[in-house]
Amino acid sequence: MTDFFYLIPLALALGAVGLATFLWTLKSGQYEDLDGAATRILFNEDDKPIVKVREPNPSPENGDEFVKN
Repeated sequence: MTDFFYLIPLALALGAVGLATFLWTLKSGQYEDLDGAATRILFNEDDKPIVKVREPNPSPENGDEFVKN
C-alpha cells in the first residue's frame, strides 16, 4: 500500500514531463510541414544521376572475348 505513495507521484511527474515535451515540440514548429519533410528526403538537388556503362559479356557459345576498338 505504501508503494502507491511513491508510484502515483512518479507517474504524474512522468506524465508532466511528456506533456511539457509535447508542448515544446508544438511551440518549436516540429509539426508544421509534415509533407515537405517526407519529400525532402527523397530529392536532393546536389545529387547527380548515376550512369552505368554496360559492356557486352563474352558470348558463351563461341568462347570469344569482347574486344574494344
